[in-house]
Amino acid sequence: MAGKEGEEEVYVASIDQGTTSTRFIVYDRHARPVASHQLEFKQHYPEAGWVEHDPMEIMESVRACMANALEKAAADGLNVSAGLKAIGITNQRETTVMWSKSTGLPLYNAIVWMDVRTSSICRRLEGELAGGRTHFVETCGLPISTYFSALKLLWLMENVDAVKDAVRAGDALFGTIDTWLIWNLTGGIGGKDGKQIGQHVTDCSNASRTMLMNLKALDWDKPTLKALGIPADILPKIISNSEKIGLVADGFPLAGVPISGCLGDQHAAMLGQLCQKGEAKSTYGTGAFILLNTGEEVTQSSHGLLSTIAYKLGPSAPTNYALEGSIAIAGAAVQWLRDSLGIIRSAAEIEELAESVQDSGGIYFVPAFNGLFAPWWRDDARGICIGITRFTNKGHIARAVLESMCFQVNDVLSSMHKDAGEAGEVKSAEGEFLLRVDGGATVNNLLMQIQADLLGSPVVRPADIETTAIGAAYAAGLAAGVWTKEQIFAGLHKENTTVFRPKLDEAHRKKRGDSWYKAVSRSFDLADLSL
Repeated sequence: MAGKEGEEEVYVASIDQGTTSTRFIVYDRHARPVASHQLEFKQHYPEAGWVEHDPMEIMESVRACMANALEKAAADGLNVSAGLKAIGITNQRETTVMWSKSTGLPLYNAIVWMDVRTSSICRRLEGELAGGRTHFVETCGLPISTYFSALKLLWLMENVDAVKDAVRAGDALFGTIDTWLIWNLTGGIGGKDGKQIGQHVTDCSNASRTMLMNLKALDWDKPTLKALGIPADILPKIISNSEKIGLVADGFPLAGVPISGCLGDQHAAMLGQLCQKGEAKSTYGTGAFILLNTGEEVTQSSHGLLSTIAYKLGPSAPTNYALEGSIAIAGAAVQWLRDSLGIIRSAAEIEELAESVQDSGGIYFVPAFNGLFAPWWRDDARGICIGITRFTNKGHIARAVLESMCFQVNDVLSSMHKDAGEAGEVKSAEGEFLLRVDGGATVNNLLMQIQADLLGSPVVRPADIETTAIGAAYAAGLAAGVWTKEQIFAGLHKENTTVFRPKLDEAHRKKRGDSWYKAVSRSFDLADLSL
């Protein structure tokens, strides 16, 4: 893999479209980041529990990040435009967009993955369908929940006149954020004649989060579409995670460069962490997402986890599956301390504030702002902070917020151990289960130490914590022939890792876990408090 003197510059880039920000990162032939740009965009909260994004603003943020990253690269003397071989896309999953085939404009704002407006539709379906909440689990691996795209799509079809009319007229297109980006980047409605030239596709990892894809067939499940009344012609074509999708259209930076990789953010992080069968990773972002690669077999969970795709690295490559536990609120709780309470001025301040106290002083914080995801699946839960006394100060609350992320990750890993069993996990040479971690919040050393203490296992942080973007770059570079699968999994980008080892004794760990369960149980059945 070593570069030779005078050999051509080779680059691969990633569009990383997240819940609160968009980034464009350029990597060299050794998968090292050489230029990047990031922009936050507006969150819309029209009602309690509702979260929306403006799809046009997201598209503009992608365009701006591409242009700015290229400018930075040029300032450093890099000719990225000439050497860029492929672009990969990774994105916030489940977030749902409906747009017009003829105008290219959104028919409504994007409904974000954590939005809970569909809870009444969930209750209705649970009552109508023979299998109740788990009616579709056998085919798609997912329970009926506000989390998944199908429910958001149903809400749009039932409540938004522009969507109803477009569906009736055959003018509606559905997509998750990857689909919206690819459709626009590959040409959208095209020229003046208004003919669509954009590619209307999604990859199998994003499709696996809609509740509409058959996990084994990797295609839209016809009985599910019929049961929900969703027309197949509005859905994109499902492709693998690593194949040539289309070229960036004129009018965008990097026109003519192939888009050749696409994965939902958590699947991209799995690839970025090089997780093979039996290996797990936890990504700490707005939410937290823990995935365990279960190999080429679908593993059904009996402990509140989801069966999903890990990755499929080419049209004829084998499909790797995963068990996933999704936590709605992780880093978002830190943003809440900053933006809503003003306890900290920046997210980085929380580590120092939490370190100002020795422990959380008996405070337990359950960030069930919009209910709880895995393994509880309680959309009637709401956030609570318990154990408050006159002794409590903001340091205790800050520390309890950090601990809440770690306790939630523990809950998911405990379920994974039960579902996959000892045989389903790879251990280190010392016989330890290792948790690979990534995402913005992992720069917080205290958070990582708390995670190791409460988990009772080592936590391993890579030198480059932005594994989501590198995963999308690997998939794109693989399809473009920049790297082979063997080179990627041999550790193309292996650098120093930091290992956090547990320091808490077992008795103390168990006592803290029991207290956390008590706190979680207190958060249930509180959704009607605001009525």
